[in-house]
Amino acid sequence: MTGPRPLPVALVGGLHSDARVAVVERLLNTVPGSVALHHDLATAVTGTVRRTVRDASGLLDEGDAALVNDCACCALREDLVPELERLAAGGHCRLAVVELWDSVEPKAMAEVVAAHSGPDIRLTAVVTAVDPALLLPALGCGDDLVEAGLAAAASDQRTVADTFARQLEYAPVLAVVEGSGGPDATPPADAADFALLDQLVPTAHRVPVDSVELAAAAVAGFDVEAAAARQHPACALLPQAAHADGVTTLVWHRHRPFHPGRLYDALEDLSCAAARSRGRFWLADRPDTLLSWDAAGGALCVENAGPWLAALPDAAWEMVPATRRVAAALDWHPEHGDRAQYLTFTSPGLDGEALASLLESCLLTDAEFAAGPDTWRCLSGAFDELLDPVS
Repeated sequence: MTGPRPLPVALVGGLHSDARVAVVERLLNTVPGSVALHHDLATAVTGTVRRTVRDASGLLDEGDAALVNDCACCALREDLVPELERLAAGGHCRLAVVELWDSVEPKAMAEVVAAHSGPDIRLTAVVTAVDPALLLPALGCGDDLVEAGLAAAASDQRTVADTFARQLEYAPVLAVVEGSGGPDATPPADAADFALLDQLVPTAHRVPVDSVELAAAAVAGFDVEAAAARQHPACALLPQAAHADGVTTLVWHRHRPFHPGRLYDALEDLSCAAARSRGRFWLADRPDTLLSWDAAGGALCVENAGPWLAALPDAAWEMVPATRRVAAALDWHPEHGDRAQYLTFTSPGLDGEALASLLESCLLTDAEFAAGPDTWRCLSGAFDELLDPVS
């Protein structure tokens, strides 16, 4: 005989709160025995996080979780699993729908639930709710979460745009909810809005909120390791070149390194050139370092993402995930290995020709390239302050 099955857990997130609530309500009303768990981080200013538990008929339970290290998200992490285990132990819940608060990113919560998956609970879905009409406004908002009243902690330095971008790109399922109209409502989504959504996340499974597919997607299963690989700059599934309804995606791929000084001088123009850009790149003065490019809302984040595989000894390759090795092999250059510029820019009205020209101007010239790696290391240290901050 087999014991009871683990309680399926579906995470539903996204900055579009009306869309998120609509997705949760749909699940509660179509999946018998489903229960929604929500932590309201807006109450963190009072020193607690408000927890509510409800089903299709209404509120079942509520309570407070104390802040942890003055961080609302930390309180959520500490309180979430015990609450899910309590629901599982009750024996009446058939699906736990975790409605994440506005600025909570699903990756951290998915990894918390997955780490505790076992005989009691099992993560089965991560869904981001999206109103296509609000897609571009969210990606174009460079406001800090603190300014928008959406910060999870006083030290939260994220912006609205970069937070929404990660919510959108992490989830393998997007639940699409279009506005209901009314005098104060956002104009309905048009073809350009849907083209932007398609180009930003072409591999995501898009499900209308009123579709029978939503309930099936909530229990389909979720792999946190595969999801993390999709986000890693070395092997991310980046958008492909496309143009539709005024929205363009430029994929720019080169093997020659960037001149650090010229690229640094062009960062402001490059970060503002598209609603969303991301990828990986390398600088001539840092040939062993894989750098990630992540821009939204006019703000750019450049980070050290570890070494290129070509910079590692052969013995270290066995410690690298298979997805990373496969991605490197597909783009291997006989001289530079997996070192490459691989950047994508997606936006309505994108001037791809001017953008490509600007990027080309930042590469080493023929003469600079011919000087060789020893000379490259002595080029401008323009990125030193950004990548090597003094503690």
